[in-house]
Amino acid sequence: MTERKVWWKTALGVVFTALMLFPVYWMVNVSFTQTRDLRADPPHWFPWDPTFEGYEAVFAQQLPALGTSLLVGLGSVVLTVVIAAPAGYALALLHLRGGRTLNFLLLVAQMIPAVVMAMGFYAVYNNLGLLNTIPGLIVADSTIAVPFGVLLFTAFMSGIPREMLQAARVDGAGAWRTFRSIVIPMSRNSILTVSLFAFLWAWSDFIFASTLNRNGDLIPITLSIYNYIGNNTTQWNAIMATAVVASVPAAILLVVAQRYVAAGVTAGAVKD
Repeated sequence: MTERKVWWKTALGVVFTALMLFPVYWMVNVSFTQTRDLRADPPHWFPWDPTFEGYEAVFAQQLPALGTSLLVGLGSVVLTVVIAAPAGYALALLHLRGGRTLNFLLLVAQMIPAVVMAMGFYAVYNNLGLLNTIPGLIVADSTIAVPFGVLLFTAFMSGIPREMLQAARVDGAGAWRTFRSIVIPMSRNSILTVSLFAFLWAWSDFIFASTLNRNGDLIPITLSIYNYIGNNTTQWNAIMATAVVASVPAAILLVVAQRYVAAGVTAGAVKD
């Protein structure tokens, strides 16, 4: 009876996994499909006559956009960690007044729709001259990751043994030195987790890019795909090839950093 239940759950899991991964398979399938076969009826479930013309178009036309997305993603990671780590340290270990209120406000900030924030950024950037600039896009993308980063750092740093902090104070270390020498090295998993999510949010952002950087000289890959669809409505293999290439960095990061992410996300969830 137990084995039958296990088999049933396994089969159900396989079915759901296949359904969720089918769009990914179809994206890869179309990226290798000949243009003449794209409208075949019934559709080709496998590229029996594969072509690389879609990927040739990607590397000929989309490399600047990929480089821009990489630059924006890395910039967002740096800005997010630089702001969120000290903020989490202050909330967790320096006993600031109003800490609970600030945590609540950070939760509320995560609930604000990105399109509302984009409209606000547009009005501010229009006055500051930051429209269609990479720094402006980095700042905007970081606003999504910073509240998450502060909350995660606060949860993790609250679990750091107080004895280590007290020992540092006895040795004459101030708050800043304790942060640099003890808290940051112990927060590696959380730093990697926040960095990963900040990069993925910036890499996949479309709303901020389309609102704040539509006419920029350098545009990210999400906006480039959108423009590519508008200009090449029949070259779906090139469009899907672009989507495949754009998905590779995110997939690699998730595979490489998955154990650090699991440790970082659950950090502070259990108290001794």
